[in-house]
This record gives sequence, structure tokens and C-alpha cells, in this order.
Amino acid sequence: MQFSSLIFGSLLLLCASTASVDAFVPQNQHISSPTKLHSEVERNENFAKLAGGYLFPEIGRRRSAYLKENPEMIDKIISLGIGDTTQPIPPHILNGLVEGAKELGTVEGYSGYGSVQGMELLREKIATVLYNDLIDPSEVFVSDGAKCDIMRIQQMFGPKVVSAVQDPSYPVYVDTSVMMGQTGEQDKETMQFENIVYMPCTPENGFFPDYASLPRADVVYLCSPNNPTGAAATKEQLTEMVKVCKERGSILVFDAAYAPFIRSEDVPKSIFEIDGAKDVAIEVNSFSKYAGFTGVRLGWTVVPSNLKFKNGSLVRDDFNRVMATAFNGASNIVQAGGLACLDPEGQKEIEGLIDYYLENAKILRETMEGLGFTVHGGTNAPYVFVELPESMGGSWDAFSMILEKCQVVTIPGAGFGPGGERFLRLSAFAPRESVTEACARLSKTLKSD
Repeated sequence: MQFSSLIFGSLLLLCASTASVDAFVPQNQHISSPTKLHSEVERNENFAKLAGGYLFPEIGRRRSAYLKENPEMIDKIISLGIGDTTQPIPPHILNGLVEGAKELGTVEGYSGYGSVQGMELLREKIATVLYNDLIDPSEVFVSDGAKCDIMRIQQMFGPKVVSAVQDPSYPVYVDTSVMMGQTGEQDKETMQFENIVYMPCTPENGFFPDYASLPRADVVYLCSPNNPTGAAATKEQLTEMVKVCKERGSILVFDAAYAPFIRSEDVPKSIFEIDGAKDVAIEVNSFSKYAGFTGVRLGWTVVPSNLKFKNGSLVRDDFNRVMATAFNGASNIVQAGGLACLDPEGQKEIEGLIDYYLENAKILRETMEGLGFTVHGGTNAPYVFVELPESMGGSWDAFSMILEKCQVVTIPGAGFGPGGERFLRLSAFAPRESVTEACARLSKTLKSD
């Protein structure tokens, strides 16, 4: 009886409390239902255009799904997929990072916010050591990586430009164009977005686009050495590209993130080795593949002082405004590591890292050639681009088969655009023992009868 009275009293108190709360709510104010699980904010319609998830997280998702069904294989997985460095940061460069951190623990060495454009000394060393003074330090913007800078460049250009991309190409160029509202919808048959100029890159044209034969674009994205094809553009090819961009009034965004892998003398490491490039080109670059800084995060973009928009205003000034507004500068510690990269000792250490990965690429290339595949790249680049026979189906089919039978993660060419459908990308960024073991498994599985 007492328990029933207690329950009844509690219910009366709850009702009274609810009524008293309602009395303080204005009659015209909308009260959300307690079951409502979303806001009243409209989604950015451009994100709805994007085709599925970003490529590399999708690879990770499929790998995780495979391991969920086959947990006993977790220790057998070898990744030749994402281009993530695996070798430790070398001693001299590492010491630069360590000393940079130590300085923050002293009164004399402590520093807070730095220049948005980066440390003056680092910009000077980039201009001198990496560009042989072809550029001025004032044209260098130090950042947290080339990928981030591509998005910042897109923010600077805005939604009204037309972009041209290599097909296949690094997916960031297309995805950021879509996010910025530069494109229409994606054609379900061609898998291409409206208002993007796709520049076919095939074995027949040496994976270098014939931009002159295609519709004009405001901004042309070009990567050399190329991700994913491994092709490295010659001086003659880049000279022609600069010439066409000048004639058409296009701005060339040159992605040189894999420049240190170049070993051929006729392959420029920078677009600014080409006469006239400073009138038409922006270059993005990164320490990620130079020195194992994929997780450390340090890159730079070069915007020449004489590159101008149609109205005569300086492109550099607008990029500076983007950086000053949306970025507070690269970490002081990381920039100290960048300085160490550009010391003679650091340059020697970088050469050692690059030689290691290029040897991996050679092993991968020779293995696939020995199995009868037509192979591209792997000489001036860390990527090996393998042509797939029709018998293997599409590139996602090949990816799944190799994962299931070899426990080796690769990258399907279709993830880099419709032009990559009949290819598979192998990355040399793996420990040597993993590369040799992967090659042994691939040889056993893919060997023709």
C-alpha cells in the first residue's frame, strides 16, 4: 500500500513539474521532438555528388571486412597499397626534430606562433637546396602537406573555374573540385563528372596528356612522377604543357611530391626548370616521401610572384590570404626537422631512403614482368602500374582476388578514375622482407600454366 502511494505521488510530481516547465516556454517557440535525430541544416549538396568514400579509407574498409571473416590471416597481411612510408626517420633528420622539441623547453629557445608562410630560414633552404635558386624564398609557403595545399588552392580558385585532371589521377584533384562546387553530376556510365576536363593518360601516349587537343580548362592539375601510373614527364613534354597553358591562359598546378625518386637526367624535378613556367604554374611538394614525414606532416607550395589572375592581381596574394585565414603555420618542431632534411647530412640520408624504395620498386616490377604482365612505372617513381588481362575482370575484382588468395593489399586502378580500370597499382613503400614475400605469393598465385 505504501509502495503504491509512493508511485502515485511521484507521478503527480512529474506531471506538475512538466506543466511548470511548459508555462515558461513561449507559445510560438518550436520544441523539437525528443526522438528527432537530425538538425534543420541543409547538407552541402556537393558532398552528395561524391562517388562513395575516399579511395584509401575504402581500401582499409575492405581489408578490415576480409580480416573480420578471416581473423586467422591478420598476421599474414602485406600492404602494397597506400603510399605510406615504412622506414624509420634517419638519425640526422630525427635529431633535428628532437632538438626542435627541446628548444621549446627553454626560455631562450621557446617560440609560439610563427610566420604563416613558414620559417624564413627553411624557405631560404628550400629555394636554394631543392630549386637551385630558380625561385625566391618569398614565393615559398610552408605547410602541413601537399594534399592539404591542394584543397587550399581550390579554396582560392573558388567554384567558378573549370579544372582539368589526368585520367587516371590522384583522387584529391577531382574530389576537391566536386566539394568546391565546380562540377555537375557524375555520369553513371562514364563515371566522369560534368564540367571537369578529363585528360586521357594511357600506355599509348606514355601516360602524358595531350591537353592541346582537349577543351580549355582554367586550372590544369599535373603530377610527375605520376601517382598512380609511375610515369615521369620529360623536359620536352613539360615544355609543351607550359607552352599550351600560356597560349590558353590556364594555370598549371604541378604536383611534384615524388620528385626525389627521379633518376633520369631528362626528367625535371620541378616545373620551374622549364622556361616560362613561372608565368603559368604553381608547384606543390612535400617532405612526406622525401624523409618519411607522412605522419610528421610538412610540405610547401611555390606560387611565383609574377603569376597573375585575369584582372592582373597576384595569385600569390590570394593564396597568402587563404593561408593566413585558415592555417596558423606548420609546427615549429616539424620545421626544425625540415631544416635538418636540407642539410648535407640530411640530403644523404634521404638519398638512402629513396634508393631503398626504388630497389623495392625494381623487385616488384621485375616480378610482375616475369609473370607475363605489361608493367609501367617503377623506375623514376615508387609505384608500379600493372596492366590487367581481361581474364582477371575489373581492377576491383583483381584487388579482391589477390587479397583473398595472397593476403596482399594492392590498389585497384579504378579508384584513380575511369582510365585506371584495367590496371592495378603496387606501392614500393613497404619493408624489403614484405616486398619479397609478397612477390613470392604473387608468383605462386598468378603464374600462368
